[in-house]
Amino acid sequence: MRKWLLTCVAICSLAGNTGCLLPIYSADPARRAQQLIYTSENLRAVLDEWERIWFLDMPSHLTPHSTHGGII
Repeated sequence: MRKWLLTCVAICSLAGNTGCLLPIYSADPARRAQQLIYTSENLRAVLDEWERIWFLDMPSHLTPHSTHGGII
């Protein structure tokens, strides 16, 4: 009996976190679209932040081919 009760409590708590019992987005279509846009923009900003942290957004000053460097 105790094992069955703990299983039900675990299922209810996990289902509440995934948006099954309580929806994470509004029922109004206009508001829901706005929320989805904000969510996708936040996920898109993660890539920009990652590139900024690792200095990947800086332009490279290296040439694609080697140069002589002396007077020809």
